[in-house]
Amino acid sequence: MTRADTPAPDTTSPLVLAPTGLLRGPAADAALETGRARPLAGGPLAFSAVVAWWRAAPGAAWSQMATDLAGLAAWGLSRGEVQAAAVADSLDRLSAPRAPFAGLSLDRPRVMGILNCTPDSFSDGGDHLAAEVAVASGLRMLEAGADILDVGGESTRPGADPVPEDEETRRVLPVVQALADRGAIISIDTRRAAVMDAALSHGAAIVNDVTALTGDAESLAVVARHRAPVVLMHIQGEPRTMQADPTYDRAIADVTAWLAERVAVCRAAGIPRERMCVDPGIGFGKTVDHNMDLLSHIGALHGVGCAVLLGASRKSFIARLTGADLAPKTRGPGSLAAALSAVAQGVQILRVHDVADTVQALRVARAAAVGMSGVGT
Repeated sequence: MTRADTPAPDTTSPLVLAPTGLLRGPAADAALETGRARPLAGGPLAFSAVVAWWRAAPGAAWSQMATDLAGLAAWGLSRGEVQAAAVADSLDRLSAPRAPFAGLSLDRPRVMGILNCTPDSFSDGGDHLAAEVAVASGLRMLEAGADILDVGGESTRPGADPVPEDEETRRVLPVVQALADRGAIISIDTRRAAVMDAALSHGAAIVNDVTALTGDAESLAVVARHRAPVVLMHIQGEPRTMQADPTYDRAIADVTAWLAERVAVCRAAGIPRERMCVDPGIGFGKTVDHNMDLLSHIGALHGVGCAVLLGASRKSFIARLTGADLAPKTRGPGSLAAALSAVAQGVQILRVHDVADTVQALRVARAAAVGMSGVGT
C-alpha cells in the first residue's frame, strides 16, 4: 500500500511502528548525520524506515504501510496535526535511550537465566525442585555469565493447572534469599501479589509477571510500593486454555498495543516507564505463525518506550518449524537463532535456559558486528 492510498487513521487508534532498514557502525553514523535514520532505543542500531499499523476506525482491521522516515513524516502531516504529533511521539519512543533496568545498563544484551523450582515446567520440570539444587544451578548460571536469575515456583506451560499460593511461596523463597545473599539480581516469576511481596522482601529485585500485573488485583500496588522493576508479558487467555484457539487481527500490532496500554496503567499507578520491561509472550496464546510475526517484527516493542525482553528458549514453535519431534532440551540451536534475531533488532534482555551457550553466541555476534563496523576489537 502506498502512502497516498492509505485510509486515514482513527485518532483514538494506536500507531504501531516496526523499525526496518536497520543500520550500524559507519552506515548508521552517516544516515543519522543526514537525518535519514534515527537511533533505535538509543543505539548502537539505527533505523531508516518502518512498517506502520493503525486502525481507520475503532474495531477495524489494522491498516499497514511500509515507508522511509521522510515518507512517514509526510503521511502524518497530510492527515492533520493530531496524526503528525502521533507520528512524532511514536518515533521519539522508538529512538529514546533506555535507562538502566534493575541497575543494569542496557548498552549490551543482558541474559536472564531460567530457574524453575517446579516439578512440571515444560523443559526443566523437576531439575531444580530441591532448594539446594536450585541454588547450585543458579550459581553456575552466574559463573557462566547470567546477569539476572529468574526464579519461578509455578509452571505456566500450556495446560498447566494453578499451584496453591503457599506451595509456590515455599518453593521459591529459600532459593530467592540464598541467591540474593550471594549478590545475584533475582527476578521472581509469579502472577500472585502475595508471592511477589514475599520474594521482594527476601531479596528479589524484579517482578516477572506473565499476566502483566492483571492476574491479581493487588499486584500493581505491591510492585509500586516496593519500587520494583517489572517485566510485563503479553498473554492471551490463561495457561490451562491459552493454546485452544488463539486469534489475532495482526499479532505484532495487537500485542504491541496491548502492552502499551499496560504500560499506561502501570504509570498511572506510580510505576515509572524506566522500571518497566515488556515481553511479547512467545507461546502464550499464540500459534507458530503468531510467534513468527512477533519475532520478525519484535523491534516494534521499542515503541512502547521500555526495555524489551524475549523469552523463546526451548519453546515448541522451534520443533514445529523444523518439522521434527524435538525434545525441549534439544532445541538449543533454534533457541540461539531466535535470540540472535531478536538482538539484531535491538532486544536488550534474553530469558534463556542455556546461559553459557547464549553468552558465547552473544560475544561472538558482538565481536563480528564490531568488526563489520570497521572499528576493530
